[in-house]
Amino acid sequence: MPGQRSRRGSQGGRGAAEPPTAGRRKRKPQKSRKKKALLWTGGVMAFVVVGTSIGAYLLYERLNGNIDTIDVGDAGNKDVLSDGPMNILIIGTDKRTGKGNEGYGDKGSEGHADTTILFHVSEDRTNATAMSIPRDLKTDIPDCESKQSDGSTKEIPGTPGTRFNVSLGQEGRDPGCTMKTVETLTGVKPDHFMMVDFNAVKELSTAVGGVKVCMAKPVDDPKSHLKLPQGESEVQGEMALALLRTRHSFGNESDLDRIKVQQQFLASMIREMKSSDTLTNPKKLFTLADAATNALTVDTGIGSPKKLMTLAQEIGKVDTKNITFLTMPVVDNPAEKIKATVVPHPTHADQLFAMLRSDTSLTEVKKKEKAAKSKQAALLKGPKADPADVRVDVLNGGEISGAAGATVTWLQNEQGVLKSTNKANAPEKIKKTTLAYAPNQADQARALAEMMGLPATAMKKGTADAEGLEAMVLTLGADFKGAGQLITGPAKMPDDVEKASADKAECAK
Repeated sequence: MPGQRSRRGSQGGRGAAEPPTAGRRKRKPQKSRKKKALLWTGGVMAFVVVGTSIGAYLLYERLNGNIDTIDVGDAGNKDVLSDGPMNILIIGTDKRTGKGNEGYGDKGSEGHADTTILFHVSEDRTNATAMSIPRDLKTDIPDCESKQSDGSTKEIPGTPGTRFNVSLGQEGRDPGCTMKTVETLTGVKPDHFMMVDFNAVKELSTAVGGVKVCMAKPVDDPKSHLKLPQGESEVQGEMALALLRTRHSFGNESDLDRIKVQQQFLASMIREMKSSDTLTNPKKLFTLADAATNALTVDTGIGSPKKLMTLAQEIGKVDTKNITFLTMPVVDNPAEKIKATVVPHPTHADQLFAMLRSDTSLTEVKKKEKAAKSKQAALLKGPKADPADVRVDVLNGGEISGAAGATVTWLQNEQGVLKSTNKANAPEKIKKTTLAYAPNQADQARALAEMMGLPATAMKKGTADAEGLEAMVLTLGADFKGAGQLITGPAKMPDDVEKASADKAECAK
């Protein structure tokens, strides 16, 4: 692993596991209902660690000694049982570590963020969204700090307009730098990270007894040595790694098509992990727990079997049918003649980011969510004023200094709302952004709501019409994340954004 990765036992300040209380009796393994375990796979293979009720001290010590950790400072200090949504960044690195991996090329490379998934779990734990970030995305990598093995901190300058995958490994960047890059890109702050390498793919696919996959046509790729028949089969070990690495067997041989295959593989892994065959088999659970903790590198905030088990149980509350896979919406980089990189889609990317920030589900899981979507659709139904006719005073009631001024600048320069005025700080802080408007300003309100991504709950309609040149009043709250960032996304993603559910098997094309 890049940088200061080291075994828990060799790092000061982390502490060893406490011995069991004297006289405590070892409990017998519980029956199936209490043997909760969930193994998550992502990046090249992301996964959630297995939690069981075995609880023996020697087992704990073994699993505890397996886990590698990296200190990413404040980026990984959120308690896994904290209120609110949870965001886990799954990173698959292409560093050629481990036995048998030297032959894959790039020997000696520090590795990259080869495959990255931002896994968002809703606040109520009813749904989750797994968004893949293309490695060839052109984006800005911000300044970041990387903890070194000797305890020192290295300041690494940012790199504008470069590939996303160099946010890890290159220039000494650790997963904390990748986390910060994701936050800068999306406005969503990852709470923790999990990182895996080539060996993890091979070991975990073998430990689970193979992963079911489906091919729309026979595959015979001499470059990756992947050979699979049409229809269903199982892959593990080297064959599983070959499937996740190949770019020449599917679609137009791009990284975006490879991502689709990886998502199908991960969905199959999730179904296997939540199957009764896994949850009721103590031997299989131990094998998976041992393999998973041995393969994982995580931040120190979740760097113990107990914390990983708690995290697994939280994620395990989500029904498989309500886990949605999709790729960050992108388009070919218009600045390149030969298309080698991609850039965020001009509208769909921001919409998806806003949905994640506002904890909007991509699945229909609750009646009240359906009602909220209907209300949101009704809000925007009707005529919208031309931006040049929108009058609005902007106040800052949130946490970001200078937010009102930045918003006015954005409205005027990017949206054409020239009749917008910075009214500085609001009388008091507020949690949610509001827009106060008069009945005869409804067309202006709809236009501004669409620009800002305002939810229906933000709209405060008065009873009396506005007189003369009276302006609407936009008060930014704690939910405002920055000028140009939608406060909440649309009621649903556009139909041309491909999504897949973790409970449905698909054949790779």
